[in-house]
Amino acid sequence: MTNQIQTQHLQDVIKNHGQDMTNKVAAITGTTSGTGFVCARELAKMGATVILLNRKSERSQNALKQLQESVPDGKFDAVECDLQNFDSVRSAVETIKFKYEVVDVLVNNAGVMALKDGATADGYDVQMQTNVISHFLITKELFPLLEKSEEARIVNHSSMARLGGPLASDYFEPKGGNLGGDGTEEENLRFQGPRWERYHQTKLANATFTYGLKKKLEEADITNVIPLLAHPGLAATNLQLTTASDGGMDANAEFMNQAQSPEDGATGIIRASIDLDAKPGNFYGPSAGWSGYPDLLTPEELLLDDTNININWKGCEKAVGAFSF
Repeated sequence: MTNQIQTQHLQDVIKNHGQDMTNKVAAITGTTSGTGFVCARELAKMGATVILLNRKSERSQNALKQLQESVPDGKFDAVECDLQNFDSVRSAVETIKFKYEVVDVLVNNAGVMALKDGATADGYDVQMQTNVISHFLITKELFPLLEKSEEARIVNHSSMARLGGPLASDYFEPKGGNLGGDGTEEENLRFQGPRWERYHQTKLANATFTYGLKKKLEEADITNVIPLLAHPGLAATNLQLTTASDGGMDANAEFMNQAQSPEDGATGIIRASIDLDAKPGNFYGPSAGWSGYPDLLTPEELLLDDTNININWKGCEKAVGAFSF
């Protein structure tokens, strides 16, 4: 499917917003395929040293080879990081701290979607730990290196699934496997039911983390670290294939006919990573929703709501410790 979709916006984003990334260090989660792979490739083309944060697997090894072939002069550093294991995340951060003095860009990109109601080894919902809590952990542990940058970017990846009801604290508790079950086949085909509610919670949390971080940085008078948000619209990536194989959706769902290429899906996080005009809290994505150029968007009130921000922040801190500035 992905090879049949024409990329329309990537080169315009690079042309309109690109910068020389030589001597900059960018860390990106989830670079084995899709938006993370494209972001890693494009930042390396601009000269950045790109830290690839993935679980150890044949896929991650193959992705590294593909990136090296795509950007022969690129600087890539593969660091093992399993977002479903807090100890692995902490170990990855220690590796980065040992190798680097500064991190200029952190792209919290990795995610899973509408998986069965299961728990990680730490006891949390697989989606919530992968998509949200582990990214909170990476961000807080890498913050001392980000703060040393002249202008650091923290880029969080949400989606259209952010839209819906408010956050609920139960999803941030170690209740994996006890958060609504797997839903009926009919619910899953309609993108409804508990699987999709758990996914919605994570994508709203990605957004509220951004605006909670913005508020706390302002309170601490830290101006050289910029929190940013992006969404990909609908991009044809392995995310849908993984969800379909787990029973969460129809692999041939008709709405996928609206999908963009992975390259265009990645343009939001790429623009956030490189746009010299970026300001704290900027939100980039297709203004039409499913597809289009990554415009500067107005965040919905749901994303800025203090109750949602507090549920996310307190839930993550309870899981992995306080975020100190």
